[in-house]
Amino acid sequence: MVQYKAFLIKYGEIAIKGKNRHVFEEALERQIKRNLRDCEGEFAVERQTGRIFIRCLSDYDYDELVGALTRVFGIIWICPCVLTEIKSFDETAGEIVRYIGEAFPDRHVSFKVKARRPNKKYPIHTMDLNAMIGEKILDAYPEMTVDVHHPDFELNVEIREQINFYARMIPGPGGMPVGTNGKAMLLLSGGIDSPVAGWMIAKRGVTLDATYFHAPPYTSERAKQKVIDLAEQVAKYAGPIRLHIVNFTDIQLYIYEQCPHDELTIIMRRYMMRIAEHFARENGCMGLITGESIGQVASQTMQSLLCTNAVCQLPVYRPLIGFDKQDIVSIAEKIDTYETSILPYEDCCTIFVARHPVTKPRLEIIERSELKLAERIEDLYRQAIETTETIICE
Repeated sequence: MVQYKAFLIKYGEIAIKGKNRHVFEEALERQIKRNLRDCEGEFAVERQTGRIFIRCLSDYDYDELVGALTRVFGIIWICPCVLTEIKSFDETAGEIVRYIGEAFPDRHVSFKVKARRPNKKYPIHTMDLNAMIGEKILDAYPEMTVDVHHPDFELNVEIREQINFYARMIPGPGGMPVGTNGKAMLLLSGGIDSPVAGWMIAKRGVTLDATYFHAPPYTSERAKQKVIDLAEQVAKYAGPIRLHIVNFTDIQLYIYEQCPHDELTIIMRRYMMRIAEHFARENGCMGLITGESIGQVASQTMQSLLCTNAVCQLPVYRPLIGFDKQDIVSIAEKIDTYETSILPYEDCCTIFVARHPVTKPRLEIIERSELKLAERIEDLYRQAIETTETIICE
């Protein structure tokens, strides 16, 4: 296997930004450096026009490095490459031929050469480069063939301040670098949906905080640890997450005692949104994030969503709103949250769920039911906020 000493990082949407493009590039560079901190080895990250290169300055674990880079939002392709100084054509072609020989020990493959020459001072034109490099490869490895339409591999050669060439492109997660689009508060449960929702919003460059509602003794410490584990997994992509763990037991019990049981889920959900919005404002968040999908459960019908939205002044972002469950599961599997999410530890919503919850609640009726809470709810609300535990997940 080729021992790559450099990786070319390609980005997508950043390239179409205007005068503030450098802000996005710098954010991407910071996120790359942050993810590389946990990798064995020493690395240098360099920005060039339209490209970022990672130089490997010592021995490293290839799979570990690539894994870290596939969790950096903003990257669309990770290209293990050879990075070399500009030399004579024959010297460069010799390096390319040696690289092809190491990268493709099975010579019975087809290829295509795709050269780019942003450095117009280089004396050989692009079309001539394609033909001349292809000829050198065929001379060295006559078993190989050229196929410009459906090759087994495409050799990319870029002539910039230096020359880089590569034949493998590993997909990155895409999106925008975290920290370039503000901050939002994720309502995080132990289920499948909310970690995926957080991941999707973080992919658009949004920094995450999170709020989790714990109900001891009805929910166990294992359930709480499950949510912390999910936050840590999302943080591998989104960066450090400040997780607020709210003791919600007294509020839930009071609602259970005072309100119609078919409205429990909606009223509890409304108080969750109120508390999450409190922490969102306190921490400079510009919106709330939930994992709701229309019609998935009783609290996610259009009527139910209207009732929960009514208590919020900040916008509520629901990236999964039109997703089927299998769509969500597929993403959860991709980002490695699924196996944790399906661990059989109860959460506060499942413990206090009504046997026959209302599916088409009316806002005026829900608000009328909440009047029954007037005697104690404000004190319980303040107590829940004051006793909240906050930890950093990364």
